[in-house]
Amino acid sequence: MTVQKQVGMGALACALVWQLVAGTTVNAAGPTLTLSSQETITSGAVMKNYIWTTTRSNKDVSVNANVVEVDLTNPNVKIDAMAGTKNQFTKNQSVLGMVKDTGAVAGVNGDFFNTQAEGVPEGAQITNGQVMATPAKISGLYSFAITKSNQPIIDIFDFQGRVTAKDGTSFELGGVNKTYYWDDNDVAMIADGLFLYTNAWALTQRAVDGTHVPTEALIQNDVVKEIAVDTNIKMVAPADGYILRGSGLAREFIVNHLKVGDKITTKYDMVPHDASKTYDWKNFKMLIGGSTLLVDEAKPSYFTRNIGDFSGYSPRSRTAIGYSKDMKTAYIITSDRSAGSAGMTLPELQQFMISAGVWRGMVLDGGGSTQMVSRPLGDFDPKLVNKTENGNQRSVVNGVGVYSTAPKGDLKGLILKGQNILFMNESSTYQFKAYDDYYNPISVEGIVPQWSSSTTNGAFKDNVFTPTLPGKTQIIAKSGKGSASMDVEVVGRDQITSMKFNSGSFSLTEGGDFKLPISVTTRSGATRELPPASATWELSGIKGTLKDGILHVDSASGSQAAQVIARYDGYSTMVTLPIGQEKVWYDLDKFAVMTTGDKYPAEVVSAVNIVPISGNKSLEISYDFTKGTGTKAAYARFNGMNGAPIEGEPDFITAKVLGDGSFNWVRAEIIDADGKLNYVSFTENMSWTGWRKVTADVSDLKFPIKIKSVYVANPANGQDERALKGKINIDDISFIYKGQLAALPKNTIKLNVYKKQATLNDKSYTLEQAPTIVNDNTLVPIRFVTEALGGNVKWDDKERKVTVVRGDKLIDLWIDNADLLVNGDRVTAEVSPKIMNNVTMVPLRLISEKLGFKVGWEPKNYGITIE
Repeated sequence: MTVQKQVGMGALACALVWQLVAGTTVNAAGPTLTLSSQETITSGAVMKNYIWTTTRSNKDVSVNANVVEVDLTNPNVKIDAMAGTKNQFTKNQSVLGMVKDTGAVAGVNGDFFNTQAEGVPEGAQITNGQVMATPAKISGLYSFAITKSNQPIIDIFDFQGRVTAKDGTSFELGGVNKTYYWDDNDVAMIADGLFLYTNAWALTQRAVDGTHVPTEALIQNDVVKEIAVDTNIKMVAPADGYILRGSGLAREFIVNHLKVGDKITTKYDMVPHDASKTYDWKNFKMLIGGSTLLVDEAKPSYFTRNIGDFSGYSPRSRTAIGYSKDMKTAYIITSDRSAGSAGMTLPELQQFMISAGVWRGMVLDGGGSTQMVSRPLGDFDPKLVNKTENGNQRSVVNGVGVYSTAPKGDLKGLILKGQNILFMNESSTYQFKAYDDYYNPISVEGIVPQWSSSTTNGAFKDNVFTPTLPGKTQIIAKSGKGSASMDVEVVGRDQITSMKFNSGSFSLTEGGDFKLPISVTTRSGATRELPPASATWELSGIKGTLKDGILHVDSASGSQAAQVIARYDGYSTMVTLPIGQEKVWYDLDKFAVMTTGDKYPAEVVSAVNIVPISGNKSLEISYDFTKGTGTKAAYARFNGMNGAPIEGEPDFITAKVLGDGSFNWVRAEIIDADGKLNYVSFTENMSWTGWRKVTADVSDLKFPIKIKSVYVANPANGQDERALKGKINIDDISFIYKGQLAALPKNTIKLNVYKKQATLNDKSYTLEQAPTIVNDNTLVPIRFVTEALGGNVKWDDKERKVTVVRGDKLIDLWIDNADLLVNGDRVTAEVSPKIMNNVTMVPLRLISEKLGFKVGWEPKNYGITIE
């Protein structure tokens, strides 16, 4: 097996660069820091959520950042390092897993680590006063420590150690619980090194690099118990001993100078790199390693490592730690690159840390490893706070945990949990949590609060509230000294300003299931998805069923579009969906397209094969990205390098992909009509295993198009966080073509104000009510106009409401009410609809704008042309 040095987040860095920081590019006013929320985690620890905004490349960017502030003077809280599973290295685990394992109330990921090695930190670690790992012999790596007097320290520590045999011969010790690594001069430290392993190293093999054969000695109570020459001792080190591992010159020391039964002496020390510093690691309660210094005396520090080795100048998710000028507050920090959050470069992180109050601070591992966990107030279980870069909680080697040391206190308060926006007759269950004087959770078992609401628009049964009338109310729970309340808005038609389908643009296909969520926005600005059961549904144009907000299309034969109408408390909205056509282009069970393999760069190993899975043939792309540099890819090429032509103008390309959970990208190369090569992504985070249908948008390309390839890619940025070996299968590559909505009739209506005579395409009609002018607004008979131009009109006598549907437009109007609904939006007209001679009359200008009519006006004869 060949071992390569890894570069990037979570990987070993190897070169020292002293670089002055010019600062991040910001707008004239500079970056802004906004506190969006704050919550007590436990006595002495507070979670703060920030939004940090700046300008990058002349564009405004926004980053979500989280800070756990810990009061180092509070006796009820402490910070400690945690590791792997059950506090053992080589058993990597997510931060959430480590927090739960160790009983922490909050935590973040810790040190950098070689993702291809066994799973141990690059730097040192002390947990609960016990040494778990010592520093690597790499320049510029900082550590964060807390002394027994709760003084925070950020500094560089060097390792010194020796093993002395019974005959007086000694050999330099390389470190404690270290995997293979390279020093600043690219020397493999394991080659001639002697290393010590305790029971914190959970594997029975140590520092396996595939090149240097180990010779090991088991030591218990300073006595040599066993020696294994050119092999490893098949056990984990005992609690009262350790294992020495040597290669090269260290092997010769073990073989020639250690004997079973001999007593030996092992001593080591971690000393400040700056000889003027006097603190002693034996006085540390905890210590965690990291990389470059970021902040010094509330100013950006020079970088003590080459930050380009871990994407320091690219916006990424980041983790950092620091302390205040008075040394009374520790800051544990993450920033996110995911969803709507832009991430931070390290120069930007420096600015953020200073704004958040950090006097001295350093970077911890980031990228896909960035995870912050916190226990919400009143909860027993901690939860992931940030959105991770790759959408998953990565297993890491260690972390920084926050722990409550407070005694059990008395009930201090309650917290209500439940929906704060309800729809009528929607039953909602409300729960509560309790916390004590130290803000630690209390079991609610046996606590039976009294539930009530401040108004009479609903009723409680136990802790279930069912509203019957719209309006605002307050839900209240009381128990002993503890009480809590929350505001609840019960939504009715009059509270709604918008009700919209937010399913996006797509075409329906027979046999498909399509989710149709509806978003409701109230006058107060609150938005919530309407429960499907709260709506009444209408479907026209196709045969299908609507259940739980999902449309299943049974048949679309002969239809060009489907109209779906949803109503809640008389408030309506509509979506018109074209009927699309899905054409399978690549199905190996029916027909074949010439397919060949390709790769980039040349060092990549890949293969393309047609293989059967469960009786169906599919295209298999296998890849090995362990060699080469930069972005790497494994291709399946169609029709050689020229690509295969695709008919028509599809909107989407779809494929079934058997994922391998590698987090690599799956893409297609599409050649447009200008010969330009376009890259469309099926996924940029293949986090799944098993078959999944994926889709990419090609509607913006210049047609006709050709498909050149589908491929697996591992981009250079964040490469070490994705699997380097694997295989995927692809089947049923299809293209979806959007159907066209039916054209509306091209009719022309001519009317005159105050005259009942009208023409439709030169055919004369006599109206029951002539157009008229009210308050400078022309009112026209809505039924005649709408039906003449291809629409439909319905009358609801009970509500005195007119519903107009024309094409993809729906309007609801109420007689003598200036508010009307247009495709789910509330609009206010200058003049209310009126009934004149039993004919509904509506304002022409507003209706023409909303239904898409073209209106002409002839002032001399008050003539109106509508088409």
